[in-house]
Amino acid sequence: MAIRWGILGASRFAGQTMAPAIHASRGAVLAGVATSSPEKAAPFTDLAPDCRVFGDYDALLADDGIDAVYVPLPNHLHIPWMEKALRAGKAVLSEKPLALSADAIDPMISLRDETGLVAAEGYMIAHHPQWHRVRHLIADGAIGELRHMDTAFTFNNPDLTNIRFDASKGGGSLPDIGVYALGCMRLATGQEPTAITHTDLQMVGGVDVAARVGLRFGDVTGTAYTAMNSHRSQHATFYGSTGKIHLTQPFTPGASGEATLVLSQEDFNARVECWPAVNHYVLQVEAFGRAMAGGESFPWSLEDARAMQSMLDAVYAHAAAG
Repeated sequence: MAIRWGILGASRFAGQTMAPAIHASRGAVLAGVATSSPEKAAPFTDLAPDCRVFGDYDALLADDGIDAVYVPLPNHLHIPWMEKALRAGKAVLSEKPLALSADAIDPMISLRDETGLVAAEGYMIAHHPQWHRVRHLIADGAIGELRHMDTAFTFNNPDLTNIRFDASKGGGSLPDIGVYALGCMRLATGQEPTAITHTDLQMVGGVDVAARVGLRFGDVTGTAYTAMNSHRSQHATFYGSTGKIHLTQPFTPGASGEATLVLSQEDFNARVECWPAVNHYVLQVEAFGRAMAGGESFPWSLEDARAMQSMLDAVYAHAAAG
């Protein structure tokens, strides 16, 4: 039986990205959207004519025709609505970042265990095969001993009224895109950072519009650059003793270019792998469905979300300490 998905809110991202991903996923049905603005429901009902429109979030959560809920709300609302969804008996997938601090995730881990429901953060890159390949190549010694990781994720948004610039709602480049530029290092290595060595945050109105961060994972160093005021760009590069792995579109392949991995080794020949047709949002929804069916664990757990948030907390703490 297909999983009937409901979406809390009719944000542009939900309408343009997650609703189509749910609609395109095997074993999933876009069954409902909750919004107080009927005109905002049009992209959802145009996509799936049987999608029901609920006037408020609580009405969707109370409906027996909804099995799983996706939460694309502003960052500060993720935890409250995940809790409400779980208490209403719904499995729930929340947009990242799940919380504004790592400690806030602990009650959700307990509630997940108490209810037995699937609850997770939507960290879509963990489902993309290019990242599975990076982990395999590093673990297999394809570039020798890993020495350094370098990432960047930037875009230019001059609209200071955008929610990303609202400190009270969890704004900032680190919560928005640092979860990828920093979190992918943990994803690639399976290791937790042992130290934050450098932070340089450019603050505007209480949020970091740009951040330069240095980290250590034991003997391996890492640098990350995130910005909401720079030309749109992204990359992730892993330097080893005998080779290098470079991802040209590590975070939003498809939307900004083709997912491409370039492996350089001591023979100086570049080996290129591409994934032109992969939609990691679809893979994420399908993996969530398999977890609900009990077939396998969801690849990105609440514990993973907590560990990644701990990285961000440590960066902010380091910056605050000067």
